[in-house]
Amino acid sequence: MRAWIGLGANLGDAAGTFVRALARLDALPDVRILRCSSLYRSAPVDADGPEYRNAAAQLETSRTPRALLDALLDVERALGRERPYRNAPRRIDLDLLLGTDDSGVPLRIDTPALQLPHPRLHERAFALAPLAELEPSLEVPGHGNVAELLRGCAAQRIEREAALPLHARGAR
Repeated sequence: MRAWIGLGANLGDAAGTFVRALARLDALPDVRILRCSSLYRSAPVDADGPEYRNAAAQLETSRTPRALLDALLDVERALGRERPYRNAPRRIDLDLLLGTDDSGVPLRIDTPALQLPHPRLHERAFALAPLAELEPSLEVPGHGNVAELLRGCAAQRIEREAALPLHARGAR
């Protein structure tokens, strides 16, 4: 499976935490980080606290989508993610945004535990801009490609900051 994940944080050293999160994922025997976007700055959406830093990564895995989500949650916990209330400020947030099967067909999942594509992906510049950097023609099933969807979010402020210094085994 190919998967695209979103990374977000508005507490602490976001860039450093993102690098540690991706290294932890890449260290798993059945996950390989393929690419990572730059770091972006955005205002909170439906949340409190300071500005967010966001990024996206593309990975390859033999895990099921649910098993990958569990790995993302494990990494969040290991890096100090707390959930005192919905949309609380956070050190790390890892979201499974999109996935494709081995033949490239987009996955559609709608369970209480997991929804693919991510249910609000198509309306969130902070997720779309990093994805568009990686793959502008990437399709969000039922909505269009990320570059077109990002143009529809032009009123949401998002600013590219810098490349992330990745040293993970698969990242290029």
